[in-house]
Amino acid sequence: MAISAQLGAPRRTELAAGPIEYRERGTGAPVVFLHGIIANGDVWRHVVPELAGQYRCITPDWPLGSHRLPMRAGTDFTLFGLAKLVNEFLGALGLDDVVLVANDTGGAIAQAVAARHPDRLGRLVLTPCDAIGNFLPPPIKHLQVVGRTPTGLYLLAQGLRSRAVQRLPIAFGRLTERPIPAEIMRSYTEPLRKHSGVRRDFAALVRAISSEFTQEAARGLNAFHRPTLIAWARERRRFFPQEHAHRLACILPNAHLEVLENTGPFISEDQPVALARLIQDFLTVRATA
Repeated sequence: MAISAQLGAPRRTELAAGPIEYRERGTGAPVVFLHGIIANGDVWRHVVPELAGQYRCITPDWPLGSHRLPMRAGTDFTLFGLAKLVNEFLGALGLDDVVLVANDTGGAIAQAVAARHPDRLGRLVLTPCDAIGNFLPPPIKHLQVVGRTPTGLYLLAQGLRSRAVQRLPIAFGRLTERPIPAEIMRSYTEPLRKHSGVRRDFAALVRAISSEFTQEAARGLNAFHRPTLIAWARERRRFFPQEHAHRLACILPNAHLEVLENTGPFISEDQPVALARLIQDFLTVRATA
């Protein structure tokens, strides 16, 4: 599970599909974080401390390849299946009026939650993420090939042990301006190496990825009228195209778009304080405007 103590105390809840481990810090209105594939709650380790003084920050390890405890066989890993899992998690913890904060693949899941399961949501925050027809982004499309078989997954997991491989454009290289610390990369990549159940989950996940789902989710967002912050990166690599941020801002009826400089798609890694301040402003100043 996520190793960052600044995310708070480790906890666990049981869902129909299996166990979800999470960390929790702070009190107040609930803020729940979503991450992407081959990542976990450590993505948010620099953002949560900025918000935990005012909010109850809940940072799960979603079953997207860097989780420790596998899901039950037959789990629905389609985008809308994962959205249902998120909604069940919110219900299991008794959360309402939730601020859902997401990046990467988690942003696509958050869009599906907003489209299909909006009742427990109060606000939505999307940072650079899969959207519209971009699921998966072209630089990592190969994961849908190598991740389908045990041999391919084994080779993928072993290759990701190398810091040089991690910084390649087809791995994590396009996601941040600076290398992600080695201990965080281990928390992301070790589960695929060590746990056959995690490899099974990841294979099911990549087989279920399709831009048809993100396009369907986008069509449902015009009915989500709750306030939404879209905090995107003005990055050159076009991993998550900036035009998708503008399209989402047009689709969502109550959206506000902010663009950050000097950051890759993982804004929580490159510009965590700036991102946290945007979220704080979104949750306070704009809430009272």
